[in-house]
Formats: sequence, C-alpha cells, structure tokens
Amino acid sequence: MKKAYLVFSMLVLPILIMLSCSKNGGDNENFDCTGVTASYSTNAGPLFQTYCNQPACHDAASTNDPGPLTNYSQIYTVRLRIREQVKQGLMPQNTTLTAEQKKIIICWIDSGASY
Repeated sequence: MKKAYLVFSMLVLPILIMLSCSKNGGDNENFDCTGVTASYSTNAGPLFQTYCNQPACHDAASTNDPGPLTNYSQIYTVRLRIREQVKQGLMPQNTTLTAEQKKIIICWIDSGASY
C-alpha cells in the first residue's frame, strides 16, 4: 500500500497539478468546430468591435502590439496570433470571453477567416 501511495504522489499528483494550472482551460480547451459557420461580418467582427477595438486596447490610435484591430484587413493579418491569445485566455485583457465567443473566433480563423 505504501508503494502505491508513493507512486501516486511522485508520478500522478505532479501531472494532475500541472494540468490544472492554466487560465480558462488554456490549450486544454477543446474547440469542436463541427457545424459552426462563422464569418467576419456576421459573427467574429462584432466580437472584435466590442472587445478589441477599444481605447487603450486596439483602437485606431493603438500602439499596443499588434496595433489597431479596427477592420477585417488588420485582424486577418494577425489572425493566427489572435487565435493563440484567445485560446489561451490572454485576450481580451479587460474581460473574459465566454466559451461560445472563443469558439466563434477560433472556428472562424480555422475555417479560413472569411469576410
């Protein structure tokens, strides 16, 4: 019995702790895009306008990396960086997107980021 406890505490417990230490699920979140049809104009664009195109974030005067995110072209250019930031729960900084909002952005990018 002591041997089993020792194996558990030395091998299994550290793995469980590591897996539980990501903000909002991070890379462990599963985004199944089956049946999701997202376009910039209908789904993703309104989210960017609401959460990104804001003063002190990524409005037209922004100097924050990657700069302004006020239109499709600007967002499309950095879409893969946006995807990782959203997936990891790092953006937007001043709020947390719902799982559905994250799914819309990620699935939109994964499906080709159409307008």
